[in-house]
Formats: sequence, structure tokens, C-alpha cells
Amino acid sequence: MYQIDLTKPCSIYFVGIGGVSMSGLAEILADAGFRVSGSDRAPSELCSHLEQKGIHIFYGQRKENISPELDCAVLTAAIGHDNPEYIALTELGIPMLTRGQLLGQLMRYYHTPIAVSGTHGKTTTTSMVSEILLQAGVDPTLSIGGIYPPIQGNTRVGGKEYFVLEACEYTNSFLSFFPRISIILNIEEDHLDFFKDLADIRSSFHRFAKLLPKDGALIINGAIENPDEITEDLACPVYTYDGALNSLSEGQACSTDGAAHADYYAEDITFDELDHATFTACRPKKSKLRISLQVPGRHNVSNALAALAVADLLDLEDEVIQRGLHAFRGTNRRFETKGSVNGAVVIDDYAHHPSEIRTTLTTARAMHPKTLWCAFQPHTYSRTKAFLKDFAQALSLADKIVLADIYAAREKDDLGISSRTLQKELQSLGKDCYYFPTFEEIQNFLLENCTKEEMLITMGAGDIYKIGDFLTKK
Repeated sequence: MYQIDLTKPCSIYFVGIGGVSMSGLAEILADAGFRVSGSDRAPSELCSHLEQKGIHIFYGQRKENISPELDCAVLTAAIGHDNPEYIALTELGIPMLTRGQLLGQLMRYYHTPIAVSGTHGKTTTTSMVSEILLQAGVDPTLSIGGIYPPIQGNTRVGGKEYFVLEACEYTNSFLSFFPRISIILNIEEDHLDFFKDLADIRSSFHRFAKLLPKDGALIINGAIENPDEITEDLACPVYTYDGALNSLSEGQACSTDGAAHADYYAEDITFDELDHATFTACRPKKSKLRISLQVPGRHNVSNALAALAVADLLDLEDEVIQRGLHAFRGTNRRFETKGSVNGAVVIDDYAHHPSEIRTTLTTARAMHPKTLWCAFQPHTYSRTKAFLKDFAQALSLADKIVLADIYAAREKDDLGISSRTLQKELQSLGKDCYYFPTFEEIQNFLLENCTKEEMLITMGAGDIYKIGDFLTKK
């Protein structure tokens, strides 16, 4: 395998440079003096940011984009062997790395790489840890899977002490990593276009946990089913936190089974009118700590406990931890308030898995809107087919649902599934569910029907956010 040497910058090409993680890696290497170029399907804000840093980007992936002078190329998981740039790279004998392999190699240059994994919550928890380190003034390097406003992007190039990054399980990319501290937030069925089943996914997370050195540490959600299967035979210490908080009522003290056995848990939880939590964090070998959050939802109490555990391992001061968690205001596309239309508040959220949808809509319900609308864009045919009934059950938490066409992403075969199939499932549950094939039709419908004191959530991992952008600018 080709090895990147940060002390010897070379010429490197990114196939799919506009992705959140790929763009961040490109920026890190460009700042290190590498000659970076790449390609993507279409212009984007992330591409514009890279171009402002002097990185040349081709729009449209073509064989002639590939120069024989390139030393190495990095590919996203979406690039197949029929891609013209992949074919050109192969013909020229240019070494290729996956995104995960490059990220893993970069981790070796940092003293304390911190990898945040899990089926859900990675971006938020990575950002929480990042904010605590920023408040501590320790100059961290950050690679976040979403746009984090305090760093005006998804990447921050800092010192060589701390490197905080997301660890995605898709295509087992996180098995190429070299973390010193890892978080496992949750383990559920997803990416079934790659994994066989939940057992296969759990096996991958176990292998990820075993990457940790003896002097490292694993922080894991104690509410994961049979967590010992994930943590057995690890050489490093393991710390658990209570992740079973979503079912708690407002103001209810934490008394779940998970809390009774977790190293980190919350008690005396209360919520304000915006569903922001204040709670007492209980932790091993240290005094209790009162935490106040400025992001909504019970799930963020769990995320904060995981971030707090990392901060304790780094021996950060309590006041810094409190300040960092209170300063965290969320990342783009994670329950992000966009504005209003006809007096209805418009929220945008990245949720694209039934569990994420359920969490997001439960959080919205806690704010007591007159009517809760959800404009949902399913993400990939394989996920929609695998979780069809689960999607319908989760979306039924909204009062009214509007469906866009499925966002195909990397997939070409529709597997005989469509948004109309999901519409029928929701209608069979007695829900008001509408389907429109174009964003323009959805926008016009919502303009006519969303009114004062209602809430609209645009939801999905594709480009459904454009509807919220359009409506709030009217």
C-alpha cells in the first residue's frame, strides 16, 4: 500500500473531492504543502472553499483529468471500477488509496487520535468533543462529517497533539484507522448494501474496538445490546455511558437499567421550553458535574456524556468541560433552524435512518407545535427497501408527511422501490401523506399549507435542505 509521508509533500488527486470527509482530507494535505487536485460531479460550497485555497477541481469525471505526474490518488467508496478516472489511474499504474486508508495514515502523525463511531450521532458528538478542546485552547486538528459554524467548515488544521474525527463503518473504512481513544455511540442495522446483517455489523465494530492500543481507551454506550461481545478481549480500559435516555419524560431523573451499570450517567434532568437539557453528570473517580446544553433532545444528553468521558480521559478541567458543552450550538443539518415560512418555523435535519427520524421527530414533538410537518427524502433504494415499515412507523410521529423521490446517491438499481411505496405504507397507518415528484411541487404545496404556529422539518441525507432554503427566503 502506498504510504503518505507528511514530511515529503507530493502530488495527490481526489476522485470525489467534494464529499464532506474527502474535502477535509484534501484541505489537511494542501495545508501540509501537498499539490492537491481532484474532481467531482458538480460545484458545491465545499468545492468553492477548496478552490479558494488554490486546489484545482475538474467538474465531471473523465479519463483526461488524470495526469501521469500524479503520485497518488484517493477514492471515495462510491467510485466503481467502471469510473473513467479509476480506469485511467489503473492504466497509468498510479497508486490508489481509499478515503479510510488515507485517514488512517494521517492519524499516525498525531499523539492522540480520537475516533467517534456509531450508526447515529457521530457528527454531533465529534463536534461536542471538538468544542470542548477548542474551549481548552489546545489547538486540535478536526475532521467533522458536517459543517460546524465555529470553524466555518468541516475541517480545522491545528497542532499534532489531538486529531478528532468521525469513524464511519461503511465498507469497513474505520478498520484502517489508528485511534488512541474511540467512542462507539450505537450499533444498529444500516448500510445493508454492504453488510450482511446486524451480526456482520457488530463484528466490524468489535474489530474496530480491537484497534485500540493497550494505553488507549474505549468509551461505549452501555445500552448497546450485549456490549461485552464488542468489548471482550480488549487490551485497553473500557468506559460505559448511559445511552438509554430517549424514553425519559421531561424532568424525570435518570433511572434506566443502563444508568445503574454505566460509568457515566445523568440524573436530575430537566428541559426548558426549547427542549434544552440541564442535568447532573455522574462519573467515576470524579465529583458530579452540572451540565447545561443549548441543543435540544434527550439524545444529546447521551452524546454529551460520551464527550464528557473523552474530556475526563484527557484530564481537562471541569470548568472547560461545562463551558464547551454549553457553547455547543449544533452543526449544520442537525436540527438546524433555517427560518420561517407563513409563520411556521422551518427546521432542517440530516436524519435518514428510522432511529434518527424517530429521535428528531420526538425532539420536535417536545416543542409542542400546532402541527408537525415532515418533508422527507428517502436516501438510497437499498435502505428504503430494507427499512420500509420502520420508516413508515418513525415518520408517523409527524402529523403530515410530504415525500420527495428517493435520493439514489451511489446506487443505480431502484430495486423495485419508490417513494410511492412508502406513501402507501404511511397511508395504511392512517397518516396524511403526500408525494410529489419535483421539489417545485413540494415547495408550492408547503407554501399553500404551512401556517402560523406549525413546524416544518425538511429531512434526509440528500438535497432536501434546498426546499427549506427556498421557503425561508420567500
